[in-house]
Amino acid sequence: MIEFDRSEALRYLGYRNHAQPDEAVQQSLDRCAEELQNVVAPKSVFQAFPLEHPVEGTLKLADVFIRSKNLSRTLKGCTSVYLMAATLGIGVDRLISRASAVRMSDAVIYQAIAAAMIEAYCDEVNDTLRQEAERVGLYCRPRFSPGYGDFQIEHQRDFSRLLDTPRKIGLTVTESCLLAPIKSVTAVIGLSNSPQPCHRKGCEECEKTDCAFRR
Repeated sequence: MIEFDRSEALRYLGYRNHAQPDEAVQQSLDRCAEELQNVVAPKSVFQAFPLEHPVEGTLKLADVFIRSKNLSRTLKGCTSVYLMAATLGIGVDRLISRASAVRMSDAVIYQAIAAAMIEAYCDEVNDTLRQEAERVGLYCRPRFSPGYGDFQIEHQRDFSRLLDTPRKIGLTVTESCLLAPIKSVTAVIGLSNSPQPCHRKGCEECEKTDCAFRR
C-alpha cells in the first residue's frame, strides 16, 4: 500500500487552483487507485558515491562527468552523493496498457495516480536516506533527477549502470533514455555537512517555467 497525495494526482489530471472533479470522476479515482494498489510492487536501490567539482558547472560523480548548472547549484559544497532509483513495477505498465486499449479515461487516471504514487514512494526512500546520512553527521540535499532543467536525461543510463538497476530492481533504460517500467525514477541526492531542506521539489530548481505540470 502506497499512501499518496490525492491533490498531486488531481494536478496531473489538470485540476488546479483548488478545482475539484465531479462525483463521477471522484468515483473513478477511487476505483483506479484501488486497482493500482493491487498491482504496485515498489522497489528501490541506492548507494553513496564520491563527488568532485572539477570546473564551474561541471561535476564528476563516480566515473561520470555531468555538465549542469542546475545540478551544480544544488550540489554546491557536497563531496559525496546518494544515487537512488525507484520503481512501482511492471504491473502498473500492464494495467495502463490494458486500459489504453479498452477505456482511455481509466488509462489517464492510472497515469496520474501512479505519478503521485512514485513521488510518494521516492519521498519514503528519501526519508530512509536522510536518517542514514544523519547517523554519520551528514544532511541530504533535495533529490534531483535527469531531465530537470539542464540536467540531461541521457544520464539515466549512467545511474542505471552504477546502481545495477536491471538486476537489482528490474529497472532498465530505453534507447530514448526513458525508464521501464514507466513509473520509475532515478535521482541524485547531495550529502552536505550543513542542513538543507530535504524534500524541495524539482520544480523549484527547474528553470522551465512554462511547464504545464509546474507546481
